[in-house]
Amino acid sequence: MTTLDDRTPSPVGPRLADVSGPSRLAEPDEAISAEELQLAARNHGIPLEALRYDVTPAGLHYLLIHYDIPALDPASHTLTIGGAVQRPVTVTVADLRERPRVTQQVTLECAGNGRALLHPRAVSQPWLVEAVGNAEWTGTPLAPLLREAGIDPAAVDVVFTGADHGVERGVEQDYQRALPVADALREEVLLAYEMNGAPLLPQHGAPLRLIVPGWYGMAHVKWVRSIEVRTEPFEGYQNAVAYRVRRDADDRGVPVTRIEPRALVRPPGFPDFMSRRRVLRPGPCTLDGRAWSGHAPVVAVEVTTDGGDSWTPAELDPTDAGDFAWRRWRHEWVATPGRYVLGARATDASGRTQPVDQPWNRGGFANNMVQRVEVVVLAE
Repeated sequence: MTTLDDRTPSPVGPRLADVSGPSRLAEPDEAISAEELQLAARNHGIPLEALRYDVTPAGLHYLLIHYDIPALDPASHTLTIGGAVQRPVTVTVADLRERPRVTQQVTLECAGNGRALLHPRAVSQPWLVEAVGNAEWTGTPLAPLLREAGIDPAAVDVVFTGADHGVERGVEQDYQRALPVADALREEVLLAYEMNGAPLLPQHGAPLRLIVPGWYGMAHVKWVRSIEVRTEPFEGYQNAVAYRVRRDADDRGVPVTRIEPRALVRPPGFPDFMSRRRVLRPGPCTLDGRAWSGHAPVVAVEVTTDGGDSWTPAELDPTDAGDFAWRRWRHEWVATPGRYVLGARATDASGRTQPVDQPWNRGGFANNMVQRVEVVVLAE
């Protein structure tokens, strides 16, 4: 394992050392650092007013790029499938376009969404609640390709390697994530080459990316260049160290996988520039937003206007977008002068419901506590 500690430079470059543990926690009074601001400038969340779109425009969809956007030529890019298979495969993007074509709406959410709201927070990409988007992804199903390659009956994991390369917590690596074989063989898992009816943009994984409906975004490997079937569990950094829910640094934790249920409010009225606090005129107001879950379809959304002291059922719009796309909800509210804290919570068919107060974990992962939207309703 190659590791990097950039705190002690040498004449020939940074010194190599093992600093591959989980990210550190901020001190109680520690402000957002310049490094975190740099991450926040490279990556972005969805503007919450864009929750009005059933399908998120590509430029408004949330974005997380771990390292650099690689320079790849779609005409020459190849994907290899190897490891514990009977017939290794190499295909081009053109080859994949000749295979059965599927388009499906899938909501993607970053596993660290909401991290910056936890106390203490993990020092990393400082997400609030905007790390989400819902797009139409077009590609070909992965499962038939794996079956054609002939998976070894002893296989346990399928490893996906992207073309992006960098250093994370001291570990030099290609971005790699694995899925258990059973999850890789789900019929809805795609090798995608289009987003919203257009070729993938460079920042969204062009020319080829993985789409794993229901899972947090770290599993949807971008710029994918190889797939390796393994008969031993994958212990790469992104699986074994980075994306795990743990209470402390010595806790091995449990892996981050499927998206927890969440509802977001599309902020009503108009914003104060700095605070983003909403300003609203009195009278009838339709509150609305989106709700989703990776475990099971959302079956109920409740709304609060008093910060969670009381809840009222919202109306869920009918949808034919599939089980892995968000659903619109709405609630009619008569706004009277005063100050309010709006929020919404989703419940899915498995019985999971959002918490009002988030149970803490060291990495700030799978955080789905109820959003708080401060609103001032003006006097008439």
